[in-house]
Amino acid sequence: MAARKPTTTKTTARATVKATTARTKATTTKAAATKRKEKEEDPLQVPLFDSAGERHGEVRLPKLIFAEEPNAPVMHQAYVRQMANARQGTASTKNRGQVSGGGAKPYRQKGTGRARHGSIREPSMKGGGVVFGPRPRDYSQRMPKQMRRLALRSALSQKAIEGRVRVIDGFGFEEPRTKLAADLIAAIGFDDTTLVVLPAPSYVVSRSFENLAGSKIILARNLNIRDLFTHTYLLLAKDCLELLEDNFGRPESRSRANASAHHEHETEETSEQEAI
Repeated sequence: MAARKPTTTKTTARATVKATTARTKATTTKAAATKRKEKEEDPLQVPLFDSAGERHGEVRLPKLIFAEEPNAPVMHQAYVRQMANARQGTASTKNRGQVSGGGAKPYRQKGTGRARHGSIREPSMKGGGVVFGPRPRDYSQRMPKQMRRLALRSALSQKAIEGRVRVIDGFGFEEPRTKLAADLIAAIGFDDTTLVVLPAPSYVVSRSFENLAGSKIILARNLNIRDLFTHTYLLLAKDCLELLEDNFGRPESRSRANASAHHEHETEETSEQEAI
């Protein structure tokens, strides 16, 4: 005798549809929450402020600069290299052959009851030569340009990951005033250990930040690993983003950008000639 097939009632069908709808809704809610969390945790989305310290939305940092995987060994090597290159290497001492005097034996070899000495410039004598003392030397180290740029991108990306990067639309200081700079730093949530990056020299901005002991003004083209390490926060002028991308981006990215710009320029020239 053949087994009967289970009959599907309206109640069972309604329960199945309800369960499926609940699962779909839960999946959609979870996906939306995940997307919202990713957006909130996106290190490339940073607040945009004006010169008064008021927030005006967000700005996205260049992915070519601030999305690098931090490379600790390369950053360490770049920092050690910069510190070594800053050393003058002029420390110098004289050995017994370079110290003036001491050509004659100070006293006879025997009969005085004193220790035997052949020169008053021996290392054991006061005013004598130094044994294995420092001599002038070159401490500079070499490092490939691409590794130096990788170190900078790594340090900048690390700042972005830690949420220590802010962008300012512009410094609207009418006159040099330290209070304006201090109020701006406090308004955006930073402290005095802030590195301010400008696209071009500005006397008013430089003088305003000059008396803030932990802050420093630097041009985008002069950005270096030491200043990034010694300052906790990074305040970028909005115009610096493109400069950083041009100066410190990956070479293939810069090549593509230059090729694209060249192609656009040729297209414009062709269009103008056709119009003529």
